[in-house]
Amino acid sequence: MIYSVRHVTGFRYDPAVRESVMETRLQPRADMNQRLLNFRLEVDPPANIMQYQDFMGNIVHHFDIAGSHEEVTLTSIAVVEVLAPPQPRVEDSGTWEDLDEMIASEDHWEMLMPSHFAKPTDRLSELAAKLKLQRTGNILQMLMDLNEAIYNEFAYTPNSTKVDSPIDEALESSRGVCQDFAHIMIALLRSIRVPTRYVSGYLGNHDNKDRSPDGASHAWVEALIPNIGWVAFDPTNNLVGGVRHIRIALGRDYSDVPPTRGVYKGEARSELSVSVTVSPSEKPPKQNHPAIIVTRGGSTVIRANNRKAQDQQQQQQQQQQQ
Repeated sequence: MIYSVRHVTGFRYDPAVRESVMETRLQPRADMNQRLLNFRLEVDPPANIMQYQDFMGNIVHHFDIAGSHEEVTLTSIAVVEVLAPPQPRVEDSGTWEDLDEMIASEDHWEMLMPSHFAKPTDRLSELAAKLKLQRTGNILQMLMDLNEAIYNEFAYTPNSTKVDSPIDEALESSRGVCQDFAHIMIALLRSIRVPTRYVSGYLGNHDNKDRSPDGASHAWVEALIPNIGWVAFDPTNNLVGGVRHIRIALGRDYSDVPPTRGVYKGEARSELSVSVTVSPSEKPPKQNHPAIIVTRGGSTVIRANNRKAQDQQQQQQQQQQQ
């Protein structure tokens, strides 16, 4: 399946700020069952966009807008092909002993340790007891059962939590958004020594069975299963990851991979707007038109688009994944 993705993020400042520094994780990954066919990032006002890979192999773009400005608009446009992964089969899953051998011999410790949003709490322990979470039976079957249990346990309620809400808010109210459900599942699985990572991305081909909305970014988890590898689970929609899941970035939790993060100079109120469009594309683009690239002192600089142009207070700007 080939998808066209357009993600527009707008920041409005009142009064105008004197400078903005920002980084984004908006470029879909090119690995596993996914192939990036085309990508460009447009920034308005104009900026030189630099690019690097973070510790998880995610592509990060960052830029500095100097001079006074009241608005910043980011537009990322991607064409990505997602191949249907083999459906994991219960009979192919290794044992818990196999998983312990993998953990001992491979480097997965970061996906086993508590992280900023995915960490033990008393309420999480109560949920684990209620769900009778333990290392028994087939690993893949247990993960699918947990995926369904979280789906049934929590109501999907937009705006019920914030981007920086701890998991206890969703655990107490039994409601939240995909970001909360992913963090809860990650924290539960890490508590029984299953390496689990957070995935940010998009869900394509929405239908009326989906709880997550069209026109928003999405989040789910990937868990490591012996003999199978990393398998995606979407507790928001009770899905095993497949051709509909478009991966952008991997991390320990959301704090590693917000779509945008930045600081600015000035005492201003900021307002965020986000628009996401994911649509099927029948054919791949005939040509991939890369951005104009220049090299400065070993750094890659991608020239972006155009418009206006920024000492004191700093503020993080992030988007909650629905």
